[in-house]
Amino acid sequence: MYGNTEVIRGLARTMRGQAATLRSEASSLLAQADAVPWEGLAADAMRARVRGQVAGLHRSAELADDAAAALDRHADEVDRLKDLIAAVERKVMALVAGARDRLAGLVASVLPDPLDELLDRFVPPPPGHRDWLFVDLPGLS
Repeated sequence: MYGNTEVIRGLARTMRGQAATLRSEASSLLAQADAVPWEGLAADAMRARVRGQVAGLHRSAELADDAAAALDRHADEVDRLKDLIAAVERKVMALVAGARDRLAGLVASVLPDPLDELLDRFVPPPPGHRDWLFVDLPGLS
């Protein structure tokens, strides 16, 4: 519901692959510039320009790696929140089911527990929804 973490991690892998490609291209470009046999001011200027471009490619690769790491952290947090939502959902639904079972078994002349009545009236959010994180019921800690 809040993001397919496998897709997010796939994007992170793609970003890392792009970073590796940038580094490889930078190394190749630098090697080609250094291999040019001509000498002089123009050759020196060309090599200086290439070194600047190579530095830019390396910086872009670092940023791609940073983006990949951020995507991995995001995927981890999405998984953590999905697990938390599922845990809250399970606990609340168990409380509600217990209250409903107790209410169903009461004799008409016996007053039900107010907590059971509250739990019986509880309308749960959809399964897996983030609203589970904000459910506030007695007995849920």
